[in-house]
Amino acid sequence: MALNRHQLRRAARLVGRVEEAVGRVAAPGRNVGFPYRAPTVPRGVEVPVEPSTLGADYVTEWARSPAARLARGAIAEGPLRVIVRTLADPDVTGLDRLADLRRAAQDAVAAGDAPAPVIFAPNHHSHLDTALMVRAIPTPWRHRLVMAAAADYFFDRQWKAVLSALALNAIPIDRESTGRRSADAVRDLLDDGWSLVIYPEGGRSPDGWGQDFKGGAAYLAARTGAPVVPVFIEGTGSIFGKGMTRPKPGRTRIVFGRPLEPGPVESTRRFNARIQAAVTALADETATDWWSARQRAAVDASPSLSGPGHTGWRRQWDLTKHRRRGIAAWRRPPQRRWPNL
Repeated sequence: MALNRHQLRRAARLVGRVEEAVGRVAAPGRNVGFPYRAPTVPRGVEVPVEPSTLGADYVTEWARSPAARLARGAIAEGPLRVIVRTLADPDVTGLDRLADLRRAAQDAVAAGDAPAPVIFAPNHHSHLDTALMVRAIPTPWRHRLVMAAAADYFFDRQWKAVLSALALNAIPIDRESTGRRSADAVRDLLDDGWSLVIYPEGGRSPDGWGQDFKGGAAYLAARTGAPVVPVFIEGTGSIFGKGMTRPKPGRTRIVFGRPLEPGPVESTRRFNARIQAAVTALADETATDWWSARQRAAVDASPSLSGPGHTGWRRQWDLTKHRRRGIAAWRRPPQRRWPNL
């Protein structure tokens, strides 16, 4: 027992000597001041808050420099292409509907000018949608394309902001308030010849069904004169939808619609409703066939993107049937009926 107490005293003395040695080594560091340490603030003095550099305040001009564009092209043709092909295996249709716009864009490029800007307005079920759009949009616009991204998600951390801006040429959009700053920034980019991908739903679907469209795409088109191309993306919700922790590889389909332009006296609200109706008709076309979808669209009878009105397990049940029908319509095309002429 006495031996144990003796050993404890020796251990205590040894620990004391180690602490004393560490204190002597660290003593010079405690005396280091400005500029190696933040300056002290006298009492009673209020230090002004530093302006935010993240979120909607993040500056993305550097991401459109020649060096950043070169790096982004390498990312799109390398890792991004492999990820999209491995996870989504996309089938792109409807590009023939952009023939006139594409021809005009190619003529502009041949003349040494930037192609006229276009606003692409797809539905949104997954983060994978952005990568699919980068790969699916034709070449005349692909190399001058910016992505409208949520400022509170993609630009809340420095590393996420840098990665989003560099890899996707994303620009922060404030979803919580419709501020003029975000709208003016996007409008300036469109005026400079940059095309835009914006999700009118405002965010990913929370339950697998679509959401009502907000008026961002319609507003920008009315202010800049850029046409809006409706796009429907099928299958990404079941691959990597909201709430999923890891992706499940599958197949997807991307359908481009005919470009839309606002009428001379058409309000933003009516034009937004027309954009939503066009995407809804493309969804119906994906699940059935072009002719049947056109017939239903003509009488405003296309199945709603937001799904059935009931809630709970029946809504999820209908979502499962809806997804199976969409995939089956791609793998095994339905029997098509000839029109009654």
